[in-house]
Amino acid sequence: MSVHTLTVDGEEVAVPDGATLLDAVRAAGAELPTLCHLDGLTPVGACRLCLVELEGSGKLQPACATAAGEGMAVLTQTPQLQAYRRMAVELFFAEGNHVCAFCVANGNCELQDVAVAVGMDHSRFPYQYPQRRVDASHPHFAIDHHRCILCTRCMRVCDEIEGAHVWDVANRGRECTIIAGLDEPWGEVQACTSCGKCVDACPTGAIFRKDDTTAEKQTHRERPQLLRDAREKRQWQNQ
Repeated sequence: MSVHTLTVDGEEVAVPDGATLLDAVRAAGAELPTLCHLDGLTPVGACRLCLVELEGSGKLQPACATAAGEGMAVLTQTPQLQAYRRMAVELFFAEGNHVCAFCVANGNCELQDVAVAVGMDHSRFPYQYPQRRVDASHPHFAIDHHRCILCTRCMRVCDEIEGAHVWDVANRGRECTIIAGLDEPWGEVQACTSCGKCVDACPTGAIFRKDDTTAEKQTHRERPQLLRDAREKRQWQNQ
């Protein structure tokens, strides 16, 4: 196996061929904020929070979707990057309707955690207060589009792990939204297996179990086990 040697904030690390810059940053003992990334799913670089600087390059690169290369010099905490990350989080809050005090994920929300990590205590941008839907047609789960940040983790976990292909992205710009089936009520999509993987993969309170109330959604640290449990349950049901 070939190995690439590079530096992360001046610290030399070696990572195997095929590793990403995010892998290299973690190998160096550092951490980057992420929202769209989930280990085991195809990286898409949608949230732009893991942007890093490469010395000698004139543009920023998403660490989760950029392959590590020999001799790269990666910078992760420059003033420019810190300013970009805070701005991105402020835009997430301004673009949606995130009322943490009444959210099922309050205290267990990755967006909330990232806001604390980047030092965001308010948004400098005007709140849009979009009129979005809440779909509670599924017998066990619901989706509140006010809390959705379009990370597409629900779509990718449904496609790549469950293989049900329930979720997709429709429209463009500020009208962009996650849809079930052919833009049907979630409860009417026959392809849905009710496995709950999309609930466990969601970094916010956008997709949740109906019996969860404020601050009762499972923490993200438990999601890998929850995904394994759901997969095993589905295999048992198919026997």
